Amino acid sequence: MTAIDAAAVESLHQLTGGWRTLVLDADPAADVRDLPGVAVRWAESRFAFWNCVTLTEHGLGADLLPERLAQAAAIMREKQGTGFLWLFEDLLDPAARAELPAAAERAGLDLAFSGAGMAGDVLPLPDPEHPLLEFVRVRTEEQLLAYADLNSRAYGFPLADGRDGLAGSRLWRTDVHAYLGLRDGVPVTAAATVPCAGRLFVVLVATDPEQERQGFGEAVTRKALHEGARATGLTRATLHATAAGAPVYPRIGFVPNTPIHFYALRP
Repeated sequence: MTAIDAAAVESLHQLTGGWRTLVLDADPAADVRDLPGVAVRWAESRFAFWNCVTLTEHGLGADLLPERLAQAAAIMREKQGTGFLWLFEDLLDPAARAELPAAAERAGLDLAFSGAGMAGDVLPLPDPEHPLLEFVRVRTEEQLLAYADLNSRAYGFPLADGRDGLAGSRLWRTDVHAYLGLRDGVPVTAAATVPCAGRLFVVLVATDPEQERQGFGEAVTRKALHEGARATGLTRATLHATAAGAPVYPRIGFVPNTPIHFYALRP
């Protein structure tokens, strides 16, 4: 296995492992299955990120790709909620990558957005400071709802949808190292880390769209990493970045690996 292949597999395993914990927290009766070639992590949550399927075979070829995409789309059509197929491009062989747009079209899947997997032996990090921010760990329901609202604003979801994904969670107030960045007492940015398979997995980084380009996302991500590493002793971290957020993370030491494409069912 090449270094590129190994990085893609690591990124996939962080999703399937980390999302298992987070999806079951959102709904203990969630659909969490590992099928041949397809993993399901689906909570039927109004928060679309908790409704996920992904292709899992390494070296998937163009001959099998249409079948796997059709299988994933069929699972998504059986569900009530909206979700995404997460597709790790470097798991496909070259012919399958070339075939992907047409195969997705035939399966009734539209590309919603793209991003990248990233990883790095970046820990420990110094305790960060930002002249405009105060960092607080999410410990109360009010803080958890503020975390949810920041993600809804950042990703364009209705506020009620984000709250449906996080409200009432004990895990997010105890085992997840979730932090808010407050500006003049108001939450403006958020990031979290969760231990997963010997790594710290960075999840749900968000900044209020009206407060962007001030280094807030980088600062709060550093805080979540610093505190997560201090608590666990882990030295490697991973994340899945959107295209908009991707420029932040190399400044922390993350190295991009596989492109990730997020597909939604065609309306």
